[in-house]
Amino acid sequence: MTALTLTQGLTRKARFAGLLYLVIIVTGLGAELALRAPLIDLGDADATAAAILAAPSQFRFAIAADIVMALSDAGLAILLYLIFRAMAPGLALSAMIFRLIQTVLIGASLMALLTAWLVLNRAEALADASTLALVFLDLHTHGYDLGLVFFGVNSLIMGLLVWRSGLFAKAFGAGLALAGLVYLIGSSLRFFAPDLSSAFMPAYGLTILAEMAFCLRLLSQKAPR
Repeated sequence: MTALTLTQGLTRKARFAGLLYLVIIVTGLGAELALRAPLIDLGDADATAAAILAAPSQFRFAIAADIVMALSDAGLAILLYLIFRAMAPGLALSAMIFRLIQTVLIGASLMALLTAWLVLNRAEALADASTLALVFLDLHTHGYDLGLVFFGVNSLIMGLLVWRSGLFAKAFGAGLALAGLVYLIGSSLRFFAPDLSSAFMPAYGLTILAEMAFCLRLLSQKAPR
């Protein structure tokens, strides 16, 4: 594994990657925390149905933000591969594939949100539509976490690539690797020990810090003189 050499082309790719990373962070957190979280209570089907039907634009805008996030994530996966392939083509390709799998799973899970919306808007023709819609909303949550399993593997590989690149401080690589562990543990708890999942949620703050730090580092990449 050889260190990367900074070039004008690599600098442009790094800055564009940083921009896409920023879009992903803003749209991803915005969709989940700012737009969707106030509407959905997985413990109360009727209240959730009422909240979504009372704010249809907010619910649909959250889906639109997730679509933008998924598109940006696919672009970022390709850019990061182009940046790191000269150093370790096998690892760079593996990282891209795992990130793209995550993107596909998160994109596919949006169908569960759309199905919940369709169910709620046809409530008069369905028995217990609120409960059925909540099942699909919960399915979206699990689909998102399944995607994060693959993203966790991607983050571990990216942590190694960043650590060995010679272009970034090793702390950024360590941060990404730590984020990967958090994603893997968090998703494992969601599927196999859901009672512990809520207690682990604060650990996701580490992922936000690590990814935002790397995003800003990419955006600040300076061209060689």
